[in-house]
Amino acid sequence: MRAVDIFFNFSVLERALPMLLRGLWYTLSLGVTAIVLGSVLGGLICLLRLYAPRPFRLLAVLYIDLVRAVPVLVLLILIYYALPFGGITLSSFQAAAAALTLVLAAFTAEVVRAGIQAVPKGQFEAASALGLRFWPTMRKVILPQAIR
Repeated sequence: MRAVDIFFNFSVLERALPMLLRGLWYTLSLGVTAIVLGSVLGGLICLLRLYAPRPFRLLAVLYIDLVRAVPVLVLLILIYYALPFGGITLSSFQAAAAALTLVLAAFTAEVVRAGIQAVPKGQFEAASALGLRFWPTMRKVILPQAIR
């Protein structure tokens, strides 16, 4: 047999193509789900870490440090295999989405925190001088600069 016949067998590809396309669809769906949910959750955790009362800040720091330290594969195994012992059963897609969302949220929280802390304090003071409250200041002044 020639190498071309072994590695470029189009009859095998023809039979496997529907499975490959279904896998591509699941991968793209999982990626979009994890990115959207992880970004939103990470932004909220970042705001908790920076501006919440002290107990919530400590919980946010603990979450961020713990999740960033645990390998993703370990978190996937814990969510998929250990949660059913606690009565929570997730499908494989839900478990993977949850694990990837939690990991992305922890990393996003750190990235957004660094962005917010890089914005000069004068921007906060200027928004306060204009009479903006905390949330409009974050939404209109600080976050657009921090996210960039």
